[in-house]
Amino acid sequence: MSGGNVLSAEAIAALVDAAKEGNLPEEPSVPVRKRRVQAVDFTRPTKFSSDQERRIKRAMETFCRTATSRLSAELRAPLELELIASSQLTYSHAHSQVPEGALTALIAIDPVGSRMMLAGEQALLLGAIELFSGGTEPGQVKPRRFTDIDWALATHFFDRLLGQMSIIWADMFELELSTETLDQHLETAQSAPVSEPTLSLTIEARLDGASSTLVLLLPWQAIAPVIDRFSGREENAEALDGVAAESVRRAVGGVEVPVRAEVAGVHLPIEAVLALKPGDVLHLNAPADAGVTLYADKVPVHRAKPGRNGSRRAVQVSGPAGGSR
Repeated sequence: MSGGNVLSAEAIAALVDAAKEGNLPEEPSVPVRKRRVQAVDFTRPTKFSSDQERRIKRAMETFCRTATSRLSAELRAPLELELIASSQLTYSHAHSQVPEGALTALIAIDPVGSRMMLAGEQALLLGAIELFSGGTEPGQVKPRRFTDIDWALATHFFDRLLGQMSIIWADMFELELSTETLDQHLETAQSAPVSEPTLSLTIEARLDGASSTLVLLLPWQAIAPVIDRFSGREENAEALDGVAAESVRRAVGGVEVPVRAEVAGVHLPIEAVLALKPGDVLHLNAPADAGVTLYADKVPVHRAKPGRNGSRRAVQVSGPAGGSR
C-alpha cells in the first residue's frame, strides 16, 4: 500500500485474485451496543404513597367489618364484605375494570367538594332489593330492567353503605361522604380526568352465599387538598412529636421537684473532708464569675447569678445550663 489510503497496482491485483478464489480477508466485526430501554407502564402511577394507601386500606377494612354486621341485620340475611385488592391506576384504566352492568354511585366528599365513585354489581343490588322487599332468596333473582321502586331501594342500599363508610372516614380523615347520584350507565359516571392517578379498591360482597364485588375509585385530586389527613406518623412525625411532647408536659406539669442552686463541686477523699475545720479554704476550681448552676432534682437546667430578694437568698436565671460545673 502506498502512502495515504491508495492501493498500489500489485495490491489491487492480489485482491482480485483472492476474490476469484473466495479468500477475501474478513473485516473485523464491530460489536453492536445494545440499547438500554426500560419499560414504563403509564397505566400504573404511584401518586399515593405506601403510607397513604395503607391508611386508606385500613379505613376500608374497618368499614367492611362494621357494614357487615349493620347491613346483615337490616337485610335479615348474612352479608359479608371483605377488601380483597387495591391498585393504583389511571382513572380510565380503573374505570374500564369495573364489572359490566354495575350500578355506579358518585360520592360527594365534604368539605372538600370533590367526588369519588362506588360501583356495585347488579346481582348484589338485585339481591339486596329482593330482601328489602320481603323476599328470602336473593341469589335467585334474575337480571332485569330497573323500575322506579328498584332505583329507590338501590339508592337506599348505597346510602346505608355510605353511612357506615362516612362514619369511618369522619373518624380517621375528618371527611363526610354522601351519595350524589346513582347511574346504571357506566360511561357517564365520571368523577375525574382520564389520566388522573386513582386508587382502585375491590371489595368482595357475599350475600347469602352469592359472591359479587364493589369497586371504589378514589382519584388523587379528590383528596389532594387534605392529603395530610391520609398520612401517618412517617410523614407527620414532627407534628405528632410536638403533640406528644405537649401531652407529656401537661401530664407532669403539676409534679413538684426539688430545685437547688449549686456554686461548684469538687471531689475529695473522705480523710480530707473529715479534716476540714473552720477557717479552711476549699478550692472549687471554678471561675468566680461563672455564677451558679440551677438543678431540678439532679438535672442541671439553667445557669444563674446569685443574689438576694430582701433578706432572702435568690438567683437570677442567665441562660441554659452549659454542662460545666
